Amino acid sequence: MNFFDVINIPFTSKVMGRILGIDFGKKRTGLSTTDPLKLIVSGLETVNTSELDDFIKNYVETEDVEKLVFGKPTHKDGNPTYIWNDIQRRADLYQKQFPFLKIDYEDENFTSVDAHQILLQTVSKKKRRDKKIVDKLSAVLILQKYLGHI
Repeated sequence: MNFFDVINIPFTSKVMGRILGIDFGKKRTGLSTTDPLKLIVSGLETVNTSELDDFIKNYVETEDVEKLVFGKPTHKDGNPTYIWNDIQRRADLYQKQFPFLKIDYEDENFTSVDAHQILLQTVSKKKRRDKKIVDKLSAVLILQKYLGHI
């Protein structure tokens, strides 16, 4: 009996790929990732958006990534926000650069608000001011929501 039998997941010889969550912003982008079995979501990094393409390229080339999930920002009425076109352009770029990757989107409504609430309850006032933490936590919440964890 092996680990996969114990947790009741069929084992295949192909390594399962990670999912990368992306909370895209004009200045900074928060990133999260799953473990290869897609059971756990962890904050990965917050990068300057100007450095995002290099980060994604390096990460995809060094890790087994199967999917990118972008947060989809919408207004309360359901219409996309001003940044939606930038997100679609980025997704198209990554799809051309990495045709084996699947691209998907998850509604990101209230993830920043939820991230702020979580930080209020868990970290010091000084750390709450660090917008990089909020961006990374928002990416975690987007990916958890996508996976149905919340």
